[in-house]
Amino acid sequence: MKRFRFPLRPVAVLRAHHELKAREAFAAAVHIYVQAEAELAATRTRVARSEADLYASRRGRFDASVAAEAFIAYRAECAAEVAAERDMIAKRAVMNQRRADYLEAHRELEVVNRLEQKARAAHRLDTLREEQIELDDFAGRRGRTAQFSRS
Repeated sequence: MKRFRFPLRPVAVLRAHHELKAREAFAAAVHIYVQAEAELAATRTRVARSEADLYASRRGRFDASVAAEAFIAYRAECAAEVAAERDMIAKRAVMNQRRADYLEAHRELEVVNRLEQKARAAHRLDTLREEQIELDDFAGRRGRTAQFSRS
């Protein structure tokens, strides 16, 4: 019985390494995207607080300089919200690209793994056939030897 040797083993090792790197890159992209979402949520909270302060300042006595400062602060928060949203959208696109890269690397690895499984199954079948032929030959020789000893 000869030992199984898969000729595409180096390809499988390289693809497994590539898949691992793609998985790590995808995990890092997910982490960065989640941080961007958290930053956007914090920015939206600040915008809502700034809006509430702006509306609350209108209830009392009107002071143009205080209202102007509050409005400038509100506009700065709105600009920060837009920037955070754009950043989050860009990071989502990067995350989706990393996901696609990981899925492609995983598919490539699976192709080689399936080829190896098929090759192992074929090797196992060949080995079993060879063993069966040897057993049949052994039984045939033993049967002929038994016939000659009776005569």
